[in-house]
Amino acid sequence: MHNILQQLSQHTIVVADTGDLDAIERLQPVEATTNPALITAAASLPNNLSLLEAAHAQAYAEGLRQDQLIERMITLLTVQLGVRILQRIRGRVSTEVDARLSYDTAATLQQARELVDLYAAAGISTDRILIKIAATWEGIQAAQQLELEGIHCNLTLLFGQHQATACADANVTLISPFVGRILDWQKQQQQRSHIPITEDAGVQSVKHIYTYYKQHGYRTEVMGASFRSIEQIIALAGCDLLTISPALLDQLSQQQGHLPIALSSAWAAQQPTIPKQSLSASQFMQRHKQDLMASTLLRSGIDGFIKAREQLSHQLRQEFGVGDLAV
Repeated sequence: MHNILQQLSQHTIVVADTGDLDAIERLQPVEATTNPALITAAASLPNNLSLLEAAHAQAYAEGLRQDQLIERMITLLTVQLGVRILQRIRGRVSTEVDARLSYDTAATLQQARELVDLYAAAGISTDRILIKIAATWEGIQAAQQLELEGIHCNLTLLFGQHQATACADANVTLISPFVGRILDWQKQQQQRSHIPITEDAGVQSVKHIYTYYKQHGYRTEVMGASFRSIEQIIALAGCDLLTISPALLDQLSQQQGHLPIALSSAWAAQQPTIPKQSLSASQFMQRHKQDLMASTLLRSGIDGFIKAREQLSHQLRQEFGVGDLAV
């Protein structure tokens, strides 16, 4: 009998949530996702030293001032790591726009195009890249424009139905609802240390979004993310994609037994109909303000990614002897 990971792979695109090249080679996922925290972790691995040196050499050759050098290095390193990942997988890699730009549509557009140009210079076509953008209203509007330009987007830090609705209206390629962080919030709010999988609000959120998309024929793919256990993953078997940490991928590969498929287009069609909606900017903002979980977790998620980038900046300044200036 196939293990749980093998069975899952037959119905869901398995994505590795890591920048660890060794783990990607070992696990052989179809696709991979990165974020500032994962890039920072990857930059600390000895086998990525050549990537750091190459990014430094290229940024230095561009004649940048000290205050620009490290920022450029981070951009170059992010793309170079993405290229290395793509050499090890057959699908796409998600590469994130600087989280500090999450509320600036024009700046997000500019950096997204820059990332795509850097990938193109490395011989990577746009169909192998997902530009990862926080699912703020401003980020969703940037993604809508990028999709019109043929640049595919992954809208991340998604916690509420209003975000999913706006992303579908924007015709984005993919969204990443964060299962584990919703569960964390639920545990805190309900003051419970354990919540059964049948009551897991993160799992329920993905099922609701998946149902809404399939019932109304949206092309946007749903990729569950931020898992805390293999039980959450198993409960979403059949979802379009699931991005999973190496540790949980290992657990799935060691688990035996039959994997029931939870989600499918046929399953979604049998669920109670969810009315189709469309949100204006003011309606989105109102819903977002009313959804305390989504508004709090989106803001804290962006702050966390900014902090990770600052940690990487400090690390690179120390590594290459650049003055530790304000980031």
